[in-house]
Amino acid sequence: MSVRAYILIQTEVGSAGVVADAVREIPGIVSSCNVTGPHDVIAVSQTDTMEELGRIVVTRIQGLDGITRTITCPIISGG
Repeated sequence: MSVRAYILIQTEVGSAGVVADAVREIPGIVSSCNVTGPHDVIAVSQTDTMEELGRIVVTRIQGLDGITRTITCPIISGG
């Protein structure tokens, strides 16, 4: 059973487009869009396990330049 999640990302001012493009290239990311509102980028991930999701967020996404904060929201139904 796969694990899908929304990853809400806050970036430094002016970095949303570059961050969305970089996140989109990470294996396990289904989509990544810059948005308006309290978050600057929202990504959707699909992984085999919660551990893999955690590795993507902590080592790949949070390691990108321009990111100030992430919130990971695993999908429990729908989506």
